[in-house]
Amino acid sequence: MSKDQKKHLMTRREMLRTGLTVGGAAMGMVAAGSMGGISPWSSTALAAVPSQPNVVIIYCDDLGYGDLGCYGSKAIATPNIDRLAKSGVRMTDYYACNAICAPSRAGLLTGRYPLRSGVIGNIFPKDEPLKRVISREYLGSLFNSIGGLDIREGGKVSGIPEKELLLGEALQGAGYKTGMVGKWHLGDYSIEPSYNPRQNGFDFYFGVPHSNDMLPCPLFRNEEMLEPNIGQDQAKLTGLYTDEAINFLKESKDSPFFLYFAHTFPHQPLHASEKFTGKSKAGKFGDAVEEVDWSVGRIMETLVEMGVENETLIIFTSDNGPWFEGSAGPHRGRKGQSYEGGVRVPMIASWPGRIPADTVRNGQMMNIDFYPTILSLAGIDLPKDRIIDGRNVMNLLTGKETASPHEALFFYHYDLLEGVRVDNWKYFRRVSRYTWPVPLDAVNLANKLGGDQLGKRWPLLYNLETDPGESYNVIDTYPEIAKKLESVMQKWESETEKNPNGWL
Repeated sequence: MSKDQKKHLMTRREMLRTGLTVGGAAMGMVAAGSMGGISPWSSTALAAVPSQPNVVIIYCDDLGYGDLGCYGSKAIATPNIDRLAKSGVRMTDYYACNAICAPSRAGLLTGRYPLRSGVIGNIFPKDEPLKRVISREYLGSLFNSIGGLDIREGGKVSGIPEKELLLGEALQGAGYKTGMVGKWHLGDYSIEPSYNPRQNGFDFYFGVPHSNDMLPCPLFRNEEMLEPNIGQDQAKLTGLYTDEAINFLKESKDSPFFLYFAHTFPHQPLHASEKFTGKSKAGKFGDAVEEVDWSVGRIMETLVEMGVENETLIIFTSDNGPWFEGSAGPHRGRKGQSYEGGVRVPMIASWPGRIPADTVRNGQMMNIDFYPTILSLAGIDLPKDRIIDGRNVMNLLTGKETASPHEALFFYHYDLLEGVRVDNWKYFRRVSRYTWPVPLDAVNLANKLGGDQLGKRWPLLYNLETDPGESYNVIDTYPEIAKKLESVMQKWESETEKNPNGWL
């Protein structure tokens, strides 16, 4: 499908099918200096806020809750990201909608739980080496057969379905210039061109189709393949990405713009350029993060040079928790798990003049919330032909409200609903991936064979206010709360089973 055909199709979405309109929620102007005086990272005074603000989303890969100075790291120096946090709000209870890469990105760009789009697992290259495919499928089958450890890979679809209206598409239709730099992971466009970001709402694209450990990993600019496989030559990526992102920003100065900057790192294998190699106190992981911090500083400087820092909402976050390296802070678990360490990640939002500087908030939110929030800021009504699971969190970011707009946040392992958070309570039926103690089926089997020596393991109930590390199962102390949260999950399951894709 050509870009022109895609634009035509998007117009049909807007005019005929979704009822998507522009202008229904346009923001008013804010007087200069009305909130916060001078921007902490700019020497210029506050300007009036436009009705369509610029938006920059910086999305790291496998960055943990505890990997930034402003979130408590003593090993990794992140002065630019810390400065960004000082200029805006730092969220303590922000979640990715999934604990692995592709589903998290699908949720971010659609405003919907990954179950809706079918991107429930990671999407692999279509021409991946056969031995890697056999190894992955064999190990998955082996672990699934010995105790129910579900380590499936892949999703129900080979890429983001065409029917999904991505954030870039909606903003593009409202007059934004849109650019995407970095890791896509929503379809192998080197084999199927319709999955290219250029066919999914972005005027400009530079990056790779998937994670850097998936081979082959080609480097693209728009539809042109620059390198068939970056292989181990990855130390240049953060620098290349940053240069391309800055070029896009400068070329977009005459219109509102949306930049989705999805870093490859600190996903493994870890790489950093010569300038950053061996410089951190956290090994290769820290080197990679410190180069990402440098990149954030370059983006901030560019916005100041362009004179648009006060007209731009910057969001900095991660797709999920840390993998083999990295810090989940005080939280239990890592990437691939619905424990807090797998899904609770850093999130900073800065918009001088609109978001008060140097604030910390603990209202619960999720990456699916950016979709309705940004569309509202751009004056775009939500599509009317589908369920949008995200909520507008602008009042939460600005402090006009302190409570989460969500009654509950749900946590999935592929298409299996595992847990829910309501207020400060987190409830699990099971945790399926990379888990110790052993999974539910193995515990049950051991108990049948040798008595109840492993004890009762499931379900689990945690009070995140008193136990953020999910160390103490208090289900026997608060059985009524567990019963209530189980009923919340059952109600949600009943609704989603009737209409999993959420089409109206």
